Amino acid sequence: MTEHGGNIYAASQKTGIPQDKILDFSASINPCGVPRQASLLMKRHIKDLPHYPEPFSEQLSRYIGQCFGLDGESVICGNGSTELIYLIPRALKPRKVLIPMPTFSEYEKACSITGASLRITRYELKPENNFAIDPDDFIHAMGGKRKKRGIFTVSSRSCNMAFLCNPNNPTGQMLSKAKVMRIAAAAQKVRCYLVVDEAFIDYCPEDSVIREVRDNPYLIVIRSMTKFYALSGLRIGYGVFPRSIVDTIRQYKEPWTVNTLAQKAGIAVLGDKPYQKTSLKTMRQEKLFIEKSLMNAGIDFIPSRANFYLLRTKKAQGAIAALERKGILVRNCSNFIGLDDTYIRLAVRSKKENLILMKEIIKLCGR
Repeated sequence: MTEHGGNIYAASQKTGIPQDKILDFSASINPCGVPRQASLLMKRHIKDLPHYPEPFSEQLSRYIGQCFGLDGESVICGNGSTELIYLIPRALKPRKVLIPMPTFSEYEKACSITGASLRITRYELKPENNFAIDPDDFIHAMGGKRKKRGIFTVSSRSCNMAFLCNPNNPTGQMLSKAKVMRIAAAAQKVRCYLVVDEAFIDYCPEDSVIREVRDNPYLIVIRSMTKFYALSGLRIGYGVFPRSIVDTIRQYKEPWTVNTLAQKAGIAVLGDKPYQKTSLKTMRQEKLFIEKSLMNAGIDFIPSRANFYLLRTKKAQGAIAALERKGILVRNCSNFIGLDDTYIRLAVRSKKENLILMKEIIKLCGR
């Protein structure tokens, strides 16, 4: 079983179905496809490929800073946000890290390879609460012991780094901006770096905390352009860091990890307001269709603020296998820590694709 979804190549080999005939609901990618402005800009810059790209995506970093009213020097771009997930613990060398479960598996993997002295504390999310995070409980798990008048103390057992995926993958659950800021304020008081992964925040941008990094020396926000802008194959992401640690992070950052076309596409998509507007409208419509279809069929799912849903059904493994034989991929969630073999994650795709999936999954998992 693969660690992640989106491997149409392995699925094609296994089933004999051509790659272009596979319907991939296992990776949560915008069904609107690559933005036209990005395609045009990349074609225009094909001629630049004989030359090295900017070593640290300086122009793109400045542009991202302008988009969010931030200092471009605080922005670091990566080969997808996954590069930054591995870079952060390697550079900051935390001794104890808090990670919710279930969540994106690369957080724990990135921390695990930094050295034997790093301890990982798993914060277990409860299925009976739809895997929602309670901010006060999370703060307590970080090691923030509240005294009178809102004062927090730091103990030898406190974490000095915590990861928070918001909206969370694979559950789709999201904390409001106010709740994330409450956690961030507590993290600052106990001197714990809070890494907020906003890979899917483009679907609910009002709850982003990216602009708050400048006021909190312990808040880090990372983002992906591969999900919302359908650029997974190009690999482009970025992080916003407190100025106090930017130099430390850069010391561990390899040069030239973001290629020339990815840098140009990044600038194009961030300014593409029509694409953003169309994507949000499409997602609202298709999510309503999927939710209604699942509810009518009696299939249990967790409400989601992202472009995917986590389903609970005892028929999960049979359904996954049956769908794969037809060239339809969904995410088998049994290898997420905190989930078992009764969970399926499925992405929201185009109307035509969603109709096909709902017809099949209702047949396999419905009443």
